[in-house]
Amino acid sequence: MGADTKKLRNRIKSVDSTLHLTRAMGLVASSKMRRALEGMNKGRQYEAAVWQAIAPLTQSPECQNSPYMKQAEGGRTCLIVIAGDRGLAGGYNANVFRALREYEDVDIIPIGKRACDRFHGELCRAEGFDAREALGLSLDLCRKFREGEYSRVGILGTRYLSMLSQQPDVRWVLPLTKSEESVGGGMIYEPDELTILEAAVPEYVAGILVSAARESFACEIVARRTAMDSAGKNAQEMIDKLQLEYNRARQSAITQEITEIVAGSGT
Repeated sequence: MGADTKKLRNRIKSVDSTLHLTRAMGLVASSKMRRALEGMNKGRQYEAAVWQAIAPLTQSPECQNSPYMKQAEGGRTCLIVIAGDRGLAGGYNANVFRALREYEDVDIIPIGKRACDRFHGELCRAEGFDAREALGLSLDLCRKFREGEYSRVGILGTRYLSMLSQQPDVRWVLPLTKSEESVGGGMIYEPDELTILEAAVPEYVAGILVSAARESFACEIVARRTAMDSAGKNAQEMIDKLQLEYNRARQSAITQEITEIVAGSGT
């Protein structure tokens, strides 16, 4: 019986250590969450603003001749895959890689440590992915698209729906699609629409990259906090059960010792 109580004590200490770890990670995620959500909202606003500038150009007859408006024949599909920099975020990373299974024989550009480890890419963290890095990647993607190496370019990241719901999602950024909304009526461009479009597209793609990276990072933080909260609750429940089992075993051992003492005194 003594061995049982010792084993239970060790298990309680082990689970309690895990509980402290999950609480600490949950607090860290909570401290980062507000800033991450603010960054996500700013990224969305910038993406919308850039699209408002691009949308009227996609409706111009002259811009229909731009390489950015056409899908090259024989080109490959390129996907920028944005995953997390760390684990312990529930199914966040697994969901991204599961969504990628739908796309076979594609060129992958990873962002985020987990994606870089999986696809052996250069380390590019999702946290802190900035406009300078995005523009450098965008210029390279636009060049390859114009040369026909890529027929379409997309970004596989995670969409934030709510605190309890985040879903992997692919945004196709190239070729550009013609806007169906009535925008930019009477606008005059200098020197001409086509020149403005081809100058603006790399900035547009860079804006979407930054927005997608910020949104995916916010989803990672929210998913980690949710996972750590759940793990903490499970650990506390396990400690309560083990403590109850330990008390019963200890009470049984004490009862047995008293019985042996009473039996021994009667002989």
